[in-house]
Amino acid sequence: MSETRDVASSPQGGEFTPLERTCHPLKVLIVDDEESIRVTLEDALASIGHRVVAAADGQQGLVRLQSDAFDVVITDVRMPGASGLDVLRAAREKHGATEVVLMTAYGTVDTAVDAMRQGAFHYVLKPFLNEELILLVERIARMRELEDKNRALSEDLGRLDGFENVIGSSPPINEVVKTVRTVATTDASILIEGESGTGKEVIARAIHRNSTRRDGPFVALSCAALPDSLIEAELFGHERGAFTDARNQRRGRFELANGGTLFLDDVDDLALTTQVKLLRAIQERVIERVGGERPVPVDIRVVTATKKGLAQLITENKFREDLYYRLNVVPIRLPPLRERSEDIPLLVRHFVQRFGRGRPYEVTPEVMTSLCQYAWPGNVRELENSVERAIAMAGDQLALKREHLLLPLLAARPGTTQPGVYTQLKDVVVEAEKEHIKRVLKATSNHKAQAATILGISRKNLWEKMRDYGIE
Repeated sequence: MSETRDVASSPQGGEFTPLERTCHPLKVLIVDDEESIRVTLEDALASIGHRVVAAADGQQGLVRLQSDAFDVVITDVRMPGASGLDVLRAAREKHGATEVVLMTAYGTVDTAVDAMRQGAFHYVLKPFLNEELILLVERIARMRELEDKNRALSEDLGRLDGFENVIGSSPPINEVVKTVRTVATTDASILIEGESGTGKEVIARAIHRNSTRRDGPFVALSCAALPDSLIEAELFGHERGAFTDARNQRRGRFELANGGTLFLDDVDDLALTTQVKLLRAIQERVIERVGGERPVPVDIRVVTATKKGLAQLITENKFREDLYYRLNVVPIRLPPLRERSEDIPLLVRHFVQRFGRGRPYEVTPEVMTSLCQYAWPGNVRELENSVERAIAMAGDQLALKREHLLLPLLAARPGTTQPGVYTQLKDVVVEAEKEHIKRVLKATSNHKAQAATILGISRKNLWEKMRDYGIE
């Protein structure tokens, strides 16, 4: 490896002042037949703590990939021996987590699109400044650091089955997990209280998967999904001929959950008459099918969830006090997302991996700040839908846009003020700058050089701003 330098010059004669040493060093392979690019990139990356290996052409790069695994591969496209696309394919086949950045002086839109479809993380055109690639590697390092933190959190939780979808490291969510781990192995009834979209069923499944009943069924029912006339038959089943269309005997959710866990969501929506029968079933562990005369014993653990405070409903004579105490043996309160905003980056990364189909989508720090400042009245479910929508709208772009993640949500709530999204000065400046650039580009018929002159910035700076703001 070349000797580390304090200041490395770029291939264009500029200078790169090394960044602060990275907190998450990566193993990087540089493949380029131009020695000046190879050496300066190697020195610049090594100076901030990355472990760097260099190859002088595509064939050497393929040999390196056969013998070792790398976090990042930076490769030229046109080289003797093998092309950068060959290196890209080999890197992805050898180690699917490897991120590949391609460099070329002969870039075309078709080549770029083909590279992205094959899994390239990014694509840069020569000539470029070293800083561009250094920042790309640092972005990958931050992504890996976030993944490692999430993995460490899962390990801290003992990698218990059912916790893989409990995403977060904030004190409120850690307290929930601690309670679940403590009570899961008992048969005590549990009442989960939380706003819609906070993940109550996720916690209920975690309780079941970590209980002694894990090999039994987990049966869930939303009490709000059925009218009062059908809920009793759904819970307890019915005999043949019990009512019109009851042509066959049918087991209810209590019987289906026998030996396992019954999860009743939205229990606050149950009618008082149904609450009486539910209380007896939970208390006696015996049910009677609609139209039946024979008691049927059941062996179940009952977990319920409510989006409203049941204590308040009791004062309004909408919920039975005796049933409340029977359900609320162990209470668990799920915090709304606005109370654990530090978990939003982890959740975003989780949903990007779920919906991204292997593509390395990203959210810039500025956009992530806006996501963390938004109130998320729909909680985790709303965030999940926002990420899925932004990926669907991204097209060939890998940076998810603020307007796809947030603006449809704000537009759906006219007259509301969401903390931090419109009121902070930096957000106003960003939006104003973006709109002004778009107006100037339109006025110059998208002529980049003229637009840059009018704006008083370099063409490279204009290109970077267009990329960061998602301006086509």
